[in-house]
Amino acid sequence: MSVFTRLVVFFVASLLLVYISRKALRLRDCHGFYRFFAFESIAALVLYNQPHWFVQPFAPLQCLSWLLLVLSVALVLHGLVVLAREGGRVERDQHPANMAFENTSTLVNSGVYRYIRHPMYASLLFLALGAWCKNIDIFSTLFMAVAVMALMFTARREELENIEFFGTAYTAYMQHTRMFIPFLF
Repeated sequence: MSVFTRLVVFFVASLLLVYISRKALRLRDCHGFYRFFAFESIAALVLYNQPHWFVQPFAPLQCLSWLLLVLSVALVLHGLVVLAREGGRVERDQHPANMAFENTSTLVNSGVYRYIRHPMYASLLFLALGAWCKNIDIFSTLFMAVAVMALMFTARREELENIEFFGTAYTAYMQHTRMFIPFLF
C-alpha cells in the first residue's frame, strides 16, 4: 500500500472515528473523549507500520507481534460476551456519550473481569503493542506512547464514572483487580 493510500485510509478511518465519538468529543470529562485519541494513535500506528506486517514472518518480533494481536482479539471478544451476558443494561443520563454496551446495570467481575478491570482497553493496548513490534522506530514509538497515555487517561476517567455509578462496590473491585494486565498492571 502506498503512502498516499495509507493517508487516505487514515483520513477515512478518522472520519469514521469522529462520527462514532461525536458525542464524547463534545464532553471532555467523559472517558470516550480520551478513547478517541487512543483509537486515532492506534490507527496511525497500524497504518504507519503496514508495510512491515509480513516481512520476515517468523522473526522473533514478528511472532511476538502476532501473539499480541491474537490476544487483542481474544480479549475484546471475551470482554464483550461477558458484558452482554452478565452486565444488564441501564440508561445513564449522567453519561450520554456512552455506547450502549458500556451502560451495564451490574458490576461485572467474572471471566477476565475477575483479574482486570478494562479488558477491552487491554485489547487496544495489545493491538498497539502488536502493531509497534512490526517496526520499532521513533515514529512508531511516538504513536505507541500516545496510545498508552490515551488508554491510561481513558481507563482512569472511566473508573471515576464507575465509582460514581457503582459506589463502594467498584472501589472494592479496584482493590483486587489490575487495570490492564492480570497480576501486574
